[in-house]
Amino acid sequence: MRHFPIFVNLEGRRVVVSGAGECALAKLRLILKTDAKIAVYGADPHPDVARLATDGRITLTDRAVEEGDATCAVLLYAANEDEAEDARAVQIGRRAGALTNIVDNLADSQFITPAIVDRDPVTVAIGTEGAAPVLARDIKRRIEEMLPTTLGTLARIGQAFRPMADALPMGRIRRAFWSAFYFDRGPRALAESEDAARESLDDLLAETLEAKPETGSVAIIGAGPGDPELLTLKARRLLHEADVVITDRLVGQGVLELARREAEIIEVGKTGFGPSWKQDDINALNIEKAREGLKVARLKGGDTAVFARLDEEVETLEAAGIAYEIVPGITTASAAAAALGQSLTKRGRNAAFRVLTGHDVNGFAEQDWRDLAKPGATAAIYMGKKAATFLRGRLMIHGAPDTTPITAIENVSRADQRVMPTTLLDLPDMLTREAVTGPVILMLGLAPREAQAQLQAAEAL
Repeated sequence: MRHFPIFVNLEGRRVVVSGAGECALAKLRLILKTDAKIAVYGADPHPDVARLATDGRITLTDRAVEEGDATCAVLLYAANEDEAEDARAVQIGRRAGALTNIVDNLADSQFITPAIVDRDPVTVAIGTEGAAPVLARDIKRRIEEMLPTTLGTLARIGQAFRPMADALPMGRIRRAFWSAFYFDRGPRALAESEDAARESLDDLLAETLEAKPETGSVAIIGAGPGDPELLTLKARRLLHEADVVITDRLVGQGVLELARREAEIIEVGKTGFGPSWKQDDINALNIEKAREGLKVARLKGGDTAVFARLDEEVETLEAAGIAYEIVPGITTASAAAAALGQSLTKRGRNAAFRVLTGHDVNGFAEQDWRDLAKPGATAAIYMGKKAATFLRGRLMIHGAPDTTPITAIENVSRADQRVMPTTLLDLPDMLTREAVTGPVILMLGLAPREAQAQLQAAEAL
């Protein structure tokens, strides 16, 4: 992002426009929407520019801008349609401390003016870094179609009422009050009249103050393997509504960015074979936040029902009398299979599929290794990096060929995803060579579709 979008307070402050022709007039139409004091400098002004001066909406000086004319100006627009004169005006503005813009000259401008959807006091600014003005205009058109023309009136009514709304506690209750007004009560009342919209605010405030405090709740959400676009619609909605987000370490940053800016984010990371939050402490945190009357989004990487200790958290919530719901997510094994272009089961190859965890080697040792070593067997081994050597040994002891395909996928579905196909024999060495540091899943019996086709062709010879 080369140009950082900001909103500058121009109330009562000077904006200078160098030039008084059609180019300057086009900029003036936009600047006149503000409360700035506008000074225009230019010889032979356009009749409409002269009319604006006569009406007292701008001050017009019938000459080129000179040194000292930009004193105390916040912004200076060079709109002379003359390259040399624009460059001279910009230097005058910069020496005076103003930010400068040359119309249709992105490279030499210190700021640019975006396309604007005006529903005053609601303003939407659209920029494309100057790369695609046609695209910006199309986006503006779409947004204008989305936002009713009455939106500004509704916002001004709400703005005037804000001091009265300070009687409500900060946080969820106040947000619910304004949501009810802007998205339900307000639009319906405004259809009658502005007075009706104002009265609806009084009624809504009285109802909110008299209402019994809501109890908190916990949504246990499967956040998927990392790509925020793999979240379910329900997960996105609950995440956006949450007052508190309690998140596992493996949840992608892109997912967390979908939470409201005001939400409290608490990371309760569990690091494989490293320091971790105790599960009892996580359980207690869920209950503590819900008892404060807050909506809690408890984010778990992948799916809530796969190696996520779901039962322990649900049992403690039930014992504490806390309302909860479970939102499934896309498990890492499914996303890994998609990355390979493969299915987890296939007619004639395997009618069963296993999901294992290599985190606990003692439990890992109790698998039916003879069945896993059979031709065509497939399995997903979560957190299998540490157990790679053990996995290779057990499978080969029970008859698995050393050429059995196995693919390690690091950071499944994320921008830095790595797909590393190998063989059972080479698996531990490959993980070392590739310096795998991120979360990795091992897909036993599966290779990327292209590699699988080559392997099948070689076996047919």
